[in-house]
Amino acid sequence: MDIRTGRNAEPDSLPYAVVRLTPDVVEVLGRHSPRLSTAFANRAPPKAFHFGIGDIVSVTIFEAAAGGLFIPAEAGVRPGNFVVIPNQAVDDRGNITVPYAGPIRVIGRTPAEVQRAIVDALKNRAIEPQVVVSVVEQRTSLISVLGDVRASGRFPASPSGERIVDVIARAGGPASQGYDMWVTLERRGHRASVPFGALVYEPANNIYVLPSDIIYLYNQAQTFVAFGAAGNQGQYKFDAWRISLAEAVGKVGGLADDQADPGAVFLYRGETREVARQLGVDVTRFEGPIVPVVYSVNLRDPGGYFLTQSFEMRNKDVIFISNAGAVETTKFLVFLRTIMATANDPILYAINGYALKAAINGGTNTIITTPTPITTAPR
Repeated sequence: MDIRTGRNAEPDSLPYAVVRLTPDVVEVLGRHSPRLSTAFANRAPPKAFHFGIGDIVSVTIFEAAAGGLFIPAEAGVRPGNFVVIPNQAVDDRGNITVPYAGPIRVIGRTPAEVQRAIVDALKNRAIEPQVVVSVVEQRTSLISVLGDVRASGRFPASPSGERIVDVIARAGGPASQGYDMWVTLERRGHRASVPFGALVYEPANNIYVLPSDIIYLYNQAQTFVAFGAAGNQGQYKFDAWRISLAEAVGKVGGLADDQADPGAVFLYRGETREVARQLGVDVTRFEGPIVPVVYSVNLRDPGGYFLTQSFEMRNKDVIFISNAGAVETTKFLVFLRTIMATANDPILYAINGYALKAAINGGTNTIITTPTPITTAPR
């Protein structure tokens, strides 16, 4: 069956769509390549730090003169006109307790907002109070870094904002610097993975991390499979964080000169329904979130080589190079010759046997036409 028809020979076979490789197709696929820059809509730096339940808070209260609520009249014996409240954790109600101010709501607030709340609660009792609130220990605004790093753990989120590579560096960096390293970012139930090289060579992917993000590094080789009239067949590693279709065909030895049809190179891949729809596929014919797509490229056309240079391979892609029409004809002729040889072998065997009998009996070139069983020569 011709792959280009898009029709299955078997009625229960998996349906698929055929898409001819064009500049528009390459452009659509480029927009939907796995990238963190497109997988997460929020790529802005984190906002100011907000307290959460369990965070350890420090409160220092200043008064303008001695003899007030916190500073005794004999202030000269003190190191300064301030008092430090013992460190305390934000309770399960989201509050801390400040003497003479009572419970102060801090959950979801910034240190500056908590300072103003304490001042408002004390300004009618203390002498021109001023308050400094600081974070002693973060226990809620944390970022987890796991997997193949040198020192995995949970790290406090920096108020100034950090990107993925910065946080990985705080964890000691990747355990290996190979091109098979992948990075997964999980945020609020949404997850996306890219090769580590995508963070280094495409800075747009090195997005800001947010509190409660989970970063996971793991090592997994990217591979593709080649079948058909390729120079070699089998499974091959990318040996790079990204390769093109042209490079993949080159890795398998190119097209076999005596077998391949340069106009019939195909790549098999599953695409999401949205991507398939943008490629012009009638997605109503398919069920499920993934649509099987066969990309077709004609390498008889010089422009096809430029398209294969721009077409990015993905992990687990399958390349199939079809045989030329003459190869199928040659196969038929070889098969026909085998049948004819099988039929001719008994005749040739009999003729050779008669000639051997004549030579043994008379030593002449005359062939005895009467079939006689071959016997051993007389001694």
